[in-house]
Amino acid sequence: MKILIVLTSHEQLGDTGKKTGFWLEEFATPYYIFKDANADITLASPNGGQPPLDPKSDEPDAQTEATQRFKDDVDAQLLLANTFKLSEISPDNYDAVFYPGGHGPLWDLAEDSISIALIESMYASGKPVAAVCHAPAVLRHAKAPDGNPLVQGKAVTGFSNSEEEAAQLSEIVPFLVEDDLKSKGANYSKADDWQPYMITDGNLITGQNPASSEPVAKMVLEIIKQ
Repeated sequence: MKILIVLTSHEQLGDTGKKTGFWLEEFATPYYIFKDANADITLASPNGGQPPLDPKSDEPDAQTEATQRFKDDVDAQLLLANTFKLSEISPDNYDAVFYPGGHGPLWDLAEDSISIALIESMYASGKPVAAVCHAPAVLRHAKAPDGNPLVQGKAVTGFSNSEEEAAQLSEIVPFLVEDDLKSKGANYSKADDWQPYMITDGNLITGQNPASSEPVAKMVLEIIKQ
């Protein structure tokens, strides 16, 4: 069982002068769910090497059992510091792809032609394509085999407008995940802010927020094993 995790390489939070990147918990929780299921995990990012960590996700109130495990795991840290370049990855070699969130993907992975092609290939092959929190943004330009937007008519979720408002970043981000998914014809739904919420539509799996990363990762395993 081979699972690809794709992380952002983008670290600038718009024009604020602040840093962004990937959200630690949304990487660590799925990573250990996959690892504990004996999956062979590959990490990739547009630029390769060390992906930027969103500093907010490293603050004490954002820590979980999985993030603590990661901080004690030298092997996992080494793996993360040496992600493959996305251009070096062949979708044929993997059984599933998982995208952690953080605000970074809104700027790079959402527009990355290599990432888009990878999603389209894996989706068309019936392999699980999973994204959590801000990462469903990576689906915005992806097309289904019939040429329509991949999310058109699909049940999906992702970071909600109200959660972005609560984070006070609605005016900073290049687009709002909820609005963008709806504009592509997706059947977007959500739970209350910060509550776990995961939707599966065929082999497309999306989660609303950091609390949703665990159910999304578990569903990836479930679909692979079917």
